[in-house]
Amino acid sequence: MTRRVGEAPSKVSHVGIMVSSELIVEALSTVVRRPLAGRLRSPEEAAHRHLPPLNLTGVEEVKVTLKANNYVGRKYGYLKIVAQALDWFLQGAYVFRRLAGMDRYPICSWLVAHAYLAAGKDFGVPAGAATPDDIDDFVRSHPEKYECVWPLSPWTG
Repeated sequence: MTRRVGEAPSKVSHVGIMVSSELIVEALSTVVRRPLAGRLRSPEEAAHRHLPPLNLTGVEEVKVTLKANNYVGRKYGYLKIVAQALDWFLQGAYVFRRLAGMDRYPICSWLVAHAYLAAGKDFGVPAGAATPDDIDDFVRSHPEKYECVWPLSPWTG
């Protein structure tokens, strides 16, 4: 339920954010910061895409990293998934997710979108409405802002 009616099938269902060359922050049952090496498989088996931003200044990178790290340890926002499903039934309207703001309980796309919002960046939708598919669609359609270093393998999309 991360894509809109009539949109091509989603290729991603989860997003995280690299906070250094070796660490990733992602929302699982809690928000964790862990080594990137333990998260990714080899390029031949990749079910991951690495799309670093090209449009951040050094100060903006620090803001994104600080915001992402600020979420570490918080519990996952399971109610936001319910709100996302309810919005999907409304053709992707941003109604229930707005009402369920709950910054204390992030989901993966909320974490990434709000971290970038701290630097004044967005993914073409309100930060609270961003889904993994929205983020993926935006970064792939803006090669001037994001570099595809590690694409999904051919059999995953």
